[in-house]
Amino acid sequence: MTPLPAHATAPRRLRWSALLLAFFMAGCAVPEWQKAGTPRADIERTMGAPTLTIMLPEGGERLVYSRQPAGQQVYHLDFDAQQRLVRVEQVLTLEHFHALRNGVDTRAAVRRTFGPPALVEKVARFNGDIWTYRFRDNGEPRQAHVHIDPAGVVQRVMFTDERLNDNDPFH
Repeated sequence: MTPLPAHATAPRRLRWSALLLAFFMAGCAVPEWQKAGTPRADIERTMGAPTLTIMLPEGGERLVYSRQPAGQQVYHLDFDAQQRLVRVEQVLTLEHFHALRNGVDTRAAVRRTFGPPALVEKVARFNGDIWTYRFRDNGEPRQAHVHIDPAGVVQRVMFTDERLNDNDPFH
């Protein structure tokens, strides 16, 4: 069997490349691009199963889509009682972490807001778990460390910069 010349296989490669690109784009729905009024079933068909589902007052529901541990976003997609999209919000922000109330908010509240953390760890100087979330602050990669005591109550939130490339001498 004689191989086809390069000029004959180029259109075939282009068609396959276009098909693959279309296939991957269809599976990568972007939460911010979802339009208000879209039925929940359509959202789940394009975005897949949510990380969490939370009941909202007056019969609505919130679908939480987390990109943790590797990603730096967590999206809330809120639906009304008729299962129509009302709003989309990316909640891994400095403002949302600052809104946590030390001594008041619980592990469950943190999970409902931010979803599962990227990392759970312990340190010698704190009796409890530290839930770490990766996020962006003004375009810079950061980490929020939510300290949760053994009773399940938030005690403090601390922030660190996240170094993604240790070989970069300017960052």
